[in-house]
Amino acid sequence: MRDTSELTAAVERFADRLRAAPQSRLQRGAAAEGLALARELAVRAQRAENPEREPLTMPDAGVFTVADQLVVAGNDLAEILRTAPAASREGELDEAVRLVREAGERSGL
Repeated sequence: MRDTSELTAAVERFADRLRAAPQSRLQRGAAAEGLALARELAVRAQRAENPEREPLTMPDAGVFTVADQLVVAGNDLAEILRTAPAASREGELDEAVRLVREAGERSGL
């Protein structure tokens, strides 16, 4: 299993690109891509932390907050995976890193 710092670094890179993007670029889909990723990471974190509870959906707080939402969701998932038994989270970290990279590519940033 990879070190969770790979996930947090990938999330930070994408979030930095979102923060630096002009409003027009965010509105053309980059922010939507970031929000979709933040929501997915948040759902994964909630399921890992409490599998019995139905995950809540992260709200759309606007194009200028997406980067922060992404960092919060990514850090939450990284922390949960960091403290979980390695065998119980096999592959989850790799999958999360892949999701972040793919979302960054789709965003065009």
